[in-house]
Amino acid sequence: MPGSARSQASRVFPYLILYFFLFLVLPVLLIKIGRVHLGPIFLFYCACILIATLLYKNSSTRKYQLEYRSEEFQEKINIVSDQSLQEENIAKALLTKISRYNSLKEIIEEINRDLDIDSVATSLTSIASSVITNSNCTCLLYLIDTHHQKMILIKTRKSHQTQVIKAKEGDIFDHWVMHHLNPLFIEDMKKDFRFDVEKLKAQEMRPIGSLVSAPFVSEQRFLGLLRMDSPEANVFSQDDLRLLMTVCDIGAVALENSELFKETQSLAIHDNLTQLYTKGYFMERLKEECKRAIRQAKPFSLLMLDIDFFKNYNDQFGHTAGDLVLKRLSSNITESFKDVNAVSCRFGGEEFCVILDGMDKQQATLIAEALRKRIEQEKLVLRKQETHITASIGVAAFPTDAIEQNELILKADKAMYEAKQKGRNRVVSA
Repeated sequence: MPGSARSQASRVFPYLILYFFLFLVLPVLLIKIGRVHLGPIFLFYCACILIATLLYKNSSTRKYQLEYRSEEFQEKINIVSDQSLQEENIAKALLTKISRYNSLKEIIEEINRDLDIDSVATSLTSIASSVITNSNCTCLLYLIDTHHQKMILIKTRKSHQTQVIKAKEGDIFDHWVMHHLNPLFIEDMKKDFRFDVEKLKAQEMRPIGSLVSAPFVSEQRFLGLLRMDSPEANVFSQDDLRLLMTVCDIGAVALENSELFKETQSLAIHDNLTQLYTKGYFMERLKEECKRAIRQAKPFSLLMLDIDFFKNYNDQFGHTAGDLVLKRLSSNITESFKDVNAVSCRFGGEEFCVILDGMDKQQATLIAEALRKRIEQEKLVLRKQETHITASIGVAAFPTDAIEQNELILKADKAMYEAKQKGRNRVVSA
């Protein structure tokens, strides 16, 4: 028996002996010695029973009250426990949010670490997949093609590598985001009546149960979108959408910086007037082509062409007309070589160079002749006078004529001057 129960029994035991003596032993002794008659004893017992009944009733009432109060306390304890559990869950959710938003600094640093568009796209999909965690999610990043005004799938992060993304130009959800310039949140595809699910099934092989998507927007200009979807319903929350929107706000700045960087790079390596490559960039490419040709034992050819009597156009029609002649010739070069692997540049003044990858001297000479005829046949109107231009072209091949870039340029240049000496408007090979 526990110590507390033993001490309680020792306190109660004397009272039990006293009650036993007063209510049983003493009345019997008094009756036997004739000091008390039976009637008063009977009344005494009746009074005791009445008192005991009242005490029992009072005790039962108190017991009921105690039980009621105990239930009240238990109910309050349950309420407090539920509140405590809710507060604990809220605290955990807040910690998760704090952890997510604390990573924004790292997100900004990671996105802006490299201005290359492919690196930025890789960082954005990686970040979205890490902060919005779900093992069965697919992350898609689309960018807008400004020339054709359509979306192009740039980067994906798939939960299963066997998944096939058919919507290379976006599906009905992506076009909704593009047209509204607003984020999209779908908890359960079966309960969302904004979209024709049957039409989606015809477009997509992947089942989609829920998704979050947010646009990249800069000054009301749509740059693209970042989207996460899952085949399961109720995967994403409003907080996931808010976080994705924050990533896209940061991403829009990074994408805009990438565009500016790309334009700056393009300006640095392209001639301002003709939009062909500059001489500096061309020389670097020619050096790389020489190394690659040696490594792969693969030939290539170099064309060098010069506009015949170009000074006469400037003297007769002015320098503006001379610029027009240069633009028209560069346009002919671009159009002539659009179906072959070629690198074209404005080498200086009215001289142009073209690398023809994988072509030997004979093939390059035929293509150069086709270019010469095209230039000769095109009519040009300068100050209301119809005229035409011609060009002299020299051809040299690597490694047939030279095994070093400067030597190859000298051979092509020599062939071009030979063409001029032989009467201009012709093709001469080294």
